[in-house]
Amino acid sequence: MALTEPRFGFFFWPWSPEYTARLAGLAERDGWDLLGVADTPGNAMDVWVALTLAAARTERVGLAACVTNLATRHPAITAGAAASVDAVSGGRVLLGVGRGHSGVANLGAAASASPAFREGLRFTRALLAGERASLNGGPATQLPPSGRRVPVFAAASGPGALRTAGAVADGAFVNYGLQADHVAHARARIGAGAAETGRTADDVETWWIACLDCAPTRDAALDTLGNILGFVAAYILGAAPAERGVPPDLVPAIHELRATYTTRRAEMDAGLVKRLGLFDYLRGRLAIAGTPDDCVEQARAALAAGATRLMFTVSLAADPVRAVELFGAEVLPALRRGR
Repeated sequence: MALTEPRFGFFFWPWSPEYTARLAGLAERDGWDLLGVADTPGNAMDVWVALTLAAARTERVGLAACVTNLATRHPAITAGAAASVDAVSGGRVLLGVGRGHSGVANLGAAASASPAFREGLRFTRALLAGERASLNGGPATQLPPSGRRVPVFAAASGPGALRTAGAVADGAFVNYGLQADHVAHARARIGAGAAETGRTADDVETWWIACLDCAPTRDAALDTLGNILGFVAAYILGAAPAERGVPPDLVPAIHELRATYTTRRAEMDAGLVKRLGLFDYLRGRLAIAGTPDDCVEQARAALAAGATRLMFTVSLAADPVRAVELFGAEVLPALRRGR
């Protein structure tokens, strides 16, 4: 069912144990609803090690793999890891799974094809429900008994993944855009998938991904925002930009972005999207960034557009800890007061 109150979370690349513990502590202290850890080998720590550390440092906040993939680990291994961390955390984990971006690219692997993604989600969800299941006709397997069914969320931006999320997942992490037309587009495709199994879009708990940088000054918040804008836009818009709502005059630049961006943090170029003339468009579509007052205004607009659960990536913010601290201290209270 749709929630009546907005919910807020953030996720990050776990660079070190100390950094991971610091962000987990902020999520707990400031009343965030969900804390996510990304799976990005070559850029950060292992996702399951980091989530276990976050579980040990928190008691209340929900914990998400946001997100892993089913290409670099067998789905049964991923399901077992999720169930294990859920047990450690006292039942606070949800498993986010995507087709694969930096998590596969940095290993020279290929993202899951659409049929494999759907089948892998189905299999993983069945295992986490305590069922005996097989993958692609292989031998049946089952996880040890546990006290809770870990929910499985699909990361989705393209039409096929959105439909798959609606059909076979408990929820979705949608990375497509924050304006009303973007939200309506994604919900329609989730709804079409949900109808395949007798559900509606409201039965699929959907979190809307946004790039976040919050800083005392607007210039500081925008200084390196191009890194995350390029990283995100290349995979959610690059394959078919005209079909994903990109204005015709920007389509060639999106194709160039896809051909030249990198998934490796150390090699990123924050000025790339500006040189391609994409910064303002991508910022407006995919990000909430600026001073706390700017972020309040932009977040309210996203909520009004229907993105009522906002999951922010702070992975490539200029200062992720400062961004989370400032947003938690000044923006979250204002949003929850409705002021």
